[in-house]
Amino acid sequence: MTDPHVHFRDWNQSAKETVYHGMLTGALSGFDSFFDMPNTNPAVTTREAVAKRIELGAEAERRLEAAGHEVHYHLYCGITPDPVQIAEMVKACRDFFPRICGLKMFASQSTGNMGITAEESQAMIYRTLSGLGYTGVLAVHCEKEELFNLSATRHSDRRPPESEAQSVRNQIAFAESAGFQGTLHIAHISTKGALDEVRSARARGKIKVTCGATPHHILLSREAESPILKMNPPLRPEEDRLAVWNALFDGTVDWIESDHAPHTLEDKKAGACGIPGIEGMLRLICALRAAAMPECRLNALLCTNALKAFGTNEKTSPVPDITAEMISAAHDAYPFSAWG
Repeated sequence: MTDPHVHFRDWNQSAKETVYHGMLTGALSGFDSFFDMPNTNPAVTTREAVAKRIELGAEAERRLEAAGHEVHYHLYCGITPDPVQIAEMVKACRDFFPRICGLKMFASQSTGNMGITAEESQAMIYRTLSGLGYTGVLAVHCEKEELFNLSATRHSDRRPPESEAQSVRNQIAFAESAGFQGTLHIAHISTKGALDEVRSARARGKIKVTCGATPHHILLSREAESPILKMNPPLRPEEDRLAVWNALFDGTVDWIESDHAPHTLEDKKAGACGIPGIEGMLRLICALRAAAMPECRLNALLCTNALKAFGTNEKTSPVPDITAEMISAAHDAYPFSAWG
């Protein structure tokens, strides 16, 4: 199976997790391809950091291969509002593909402080990528900070559903206006409004748009919110959760991604956003099978769709039978669980 959205920490955050530990836990749970995000510490925003991170992933691959696991590590390059830096990352994508799988932009601040919040800066990024002839994947964390309510008590009220829908609308408009020739990927989509924006963009047909959904946004609503269940984007009202669930069946959601983002328990108690995601992926598979999702659709969501979109072309194993032992192992691999 493929997990196209993980945060494997390491480096200055190795107390949270190492790349090897994340890939080992994933491999034991049936995953063999991983796409690592760039908001590490330090961030993957330079060619030097790209090379170091690639070697870290390659070394984890070698260790796991020696233990009998065939796994594949891929990496996103992070982009900033600097056109020179963007050009450097585009060149890194071309030089290191398929090890480098694409680019990542944070349209709001989240873990790692890589947010590009000004609309003009966001629009400039699409124009720059178009000018450079970039045809790969640009994954975007879509939340519009101007619509945040920072005086609210609950995390889900601070980052309301309309902030995601408006950000998705903006990114699509910027991409269409710039004539963006790559694939715009809306990461961890979590609201009905954002899904409607994706459907509208596909109907217009001016750009390629994909979206992914996480187990926590599919299975949990804001009624479950707690300090442990705190992430960006946050858990949503039940109406939005049901919309994402239904979008798995009607074809709007292209793939399932864990947004695996481990922290220490101490960090979570201090307010850190992000949860381990591997256990959630296994529980979601069980839930989708219980809802009679066809195996061909399940395999598309978890195995093949992402690999086709990124063009990495490696073989991946089909969705396995999920055992209680697999769920227990994923549960026990981290100091806390989002799933009780």
